[in-house]
Amino acid sequence: MRKKWAAMLLCAVLTIGLMSVPANAGQQEPPSLSAKSAILIEPSGGLVLYEKDAQRRMPMASTTKIMTAVLTLENAKLVDEVTVSDIVRTSEGSAMYLKVGEKITVQNLLYGLMLASGNDAALVLAEHVGGDVDGFVKMMNDKARALGLRDTSFETPSGLDGENHYTTAADFAKLTAYALENPEFCEIVGTQSIKVVTGEMTRYLKNHNRLLSTYEGCIGVKTGFTKKSGRCLVSAAERDGITLIAVTLSAPDDWNDHKKLFDYGFTQVERVDLLEQVDASYTVRVTGGVRESIEARVPQEYITVVKKGEAQNYRAVVELPRFLYAPVAAGDCVGRVVLYNGQQIVREFECVAAQSCEIPKSGFQKFIDKIRDLLFNILG
Repeated sequence: MRKKWAAMLLCAVLTIGLMSVPANAGQQEPPSLSAKSAILIEPSGGLVLYEKDAQRRMPMASTTKIMTAVLTLENAKLVDEVTVSDIVRTSEGSAMYLKVGEKITVQNLLYGLMLASGNDAALVLAEHVGGDVDGFVKMMNDKARALGLRDTSFETPSGLDGENHYTTAADFAKLTAYALENPEFCEIVGTQSIKVVTGEMTRYLKNHNRLLSTYEGCIGVKTGFTKKSGRCLVSAAERDGITLIAVTLSAPDDWNDHKKLFDYGFTQVERVDLLEQVDASYTVRVTGGVRESIEARVPQEYITVVKKGEAQNYRAVVELPRFLYAPVAAGDCVGRVVLYNGQQIVREFECVAAQSCEIPKSGFQKFIDKIRDLLFNILG
């Protein structure tokens, strides 16, 4: 049916304008930050709310472990049990203090990775998922390319400094948006503390992310620090159904930087229904069918996040053919709703037939149907 309506030259096109927003909305001044590089985004709408040298390549320290966690969750099961190898003897820096020969689940390793920032956990997970560290690092870089992180390069799964270990605030915001789509990732990075028991060993792990307890709505994500990178922080916060992601690199006052970013960001956006003024159904004529017309159902809502004051830039165009040829089946695509921001297409939605419309039966077919019905009645 899509080809039928799309091929027609004459279309009934209805344009629905959206309600305007007061012109003085969202006029708060952007914050001043300590970070050398920073970005604030709203991921669902792809909105960039703040940037400061966000395309600059810089080391990212232990925020690297966001990618390590993503790859682990996508390539291993949480219940998998891992035997800690000698590789932990080479671990440097922060640790969850794994012991050679200890048996521990992937889930508990991930808690050690993301809460305690365990470099030893990163090595064990890399070995488990990638076969060895080099294999895992290749996976990290392959994933970065797949996600379009063009200014990101990994050398280690932990984030220890390296000449070719770098990212940008913009790239890591994109990576974090992807990571937060995984509910298991969200559960781990949103945990403030946890007790991990492995055999006779009990560990109490506490999340290094201070914002979880000091900023209302914070849901994670990861801290990082080396002498070369300075203080690095990736965090996310939710308010009124809106999620914002902040990234700062080399930020001496990172906790306050992120609070400022979130306070600013939540004043700049709002959730709106961009199809609010689109009718739920339209009537379309049908040629050659048992009905003269059918109803076409269109989406009743599309709630998304936009910058305040910009909702009036969006318009919805309902495109339906002047007529359809029978037969039409309920659920067939018969048209579309195109959502524009200015002249740019934001999204397209299908309009579908609400009911079927068959071709009239011939006299012979009607006779056959009567005989069939008669036989069914006789035979019970």
